[in-house]
Amino acid sequence: MRYIKRWFFIMVISGFYGPFVMQAQDIVNPTRIWFDTDIMIGLPERAPREVDDGVTLIMALALPQIEIVGISTITYADYGYDITKKILNFYAPERNIPVYKGSDSAADVGVENEGTRALASALQKEKLAILALGPATNIATVLKNHPELAAQMTEIVFCAGRTENFPFQPGLGLSTVGDFNFEKDVESFRIILDSGVKVVLSGFECSAYLLIGRPDIQFLKNGNEADRWLYSMLVPWQQRALKLFGVEGFIPYDVTPLGHITHPQFFKYYRDIPVVIRDKKNDATIGQNRADFKKFLEVSYDFAPKWKVDYAYKTLPGFEEIVIESMKAPEK
Repeated sequence: MRYIKRWFFIMVISGFYGPFVMQAQDIVNPTRIWFDTDIMIGLPERAPREVDDGVTLIMALALPQIEIVGISTITYADYGYDITKKILNFYAPERNIPVYKGSDSAADVGVENEGTRALASALQKEKLAILALGPATNIATVLKNHPELAAQMTEIVFCAGRTENFPFQPGLGLSTVGDFNFEKDVESFRIILDSGVKVVLSGFECSAYLLIGRPDIQFLKNGNEADRWLYSMLVPWQQRALKLFGVEGFIPYDVTPLGHITHPQFFKYYRDIPVVIRDKKNDATIGQNRADFKKFLEVSYDFAPKWKVDYAYKTLPGFEEIVIESMKAPEK
């Protein structure tokens, strides 16, 4: 019943039957994906930590167009493992989706871990799409150590990249943030781009059209245990955004890489566009020990085409409503 309601919702906001038919077809043959994430929602530190990966995982569990084969964690690998298990218990306890601890550091590229071994094993059995929501270390390790598995990856979708000179300025543009996933492990992006695997970038620029404000999440406040837990995670993150960016709401960056797989009709793309890694003056105004210069991952049709990607640069009306509706926990 939950999925039937969701299909009807998507049909209504789309305004025509095309996406509804596409979704019904996708249910018959859902895209099988590997979910690689630096999930930090609820991390017990002084400041609230980003909720994007958590929201994206919850959304992925709600959408029948995909099937998660396995999940690997990156960066805060131990915490990520525990919180991912908690989310799975809340939102999909019956599915028994396996979770593996990946790398804690970009310096570990090439060093095998539980997550990279599990991903390599899964790819040896079948072709998979890779949803990569954090630094690329786990994925690059698999490709570095098992280059033959590049042919088994149908595509890797990253939350990273920008068009040339595009600043990452959420909200009212009071602060400029960095391209975290890329900047934490630049070398791994080189390995992946050199591998020849199809790469899709859907980062800040695409996600900037989304904003989840306090009114959007009120339906969670008096819901079941999972709803109330999620609400308690989102509110501090919204309040942090008010201080830093001038708006009480957050941009769920990581949902757009997922949306590329599940709802491509809601996105605009630059197809087969050249991408480069280059040094430029650091434009970030947030973060400690900021270097004067840093690496940028940029796309432009004016660049020499050593590497090419598909680049999602805009979400269309209707996708934000799908994100919000998917956050409602299933009734037990």
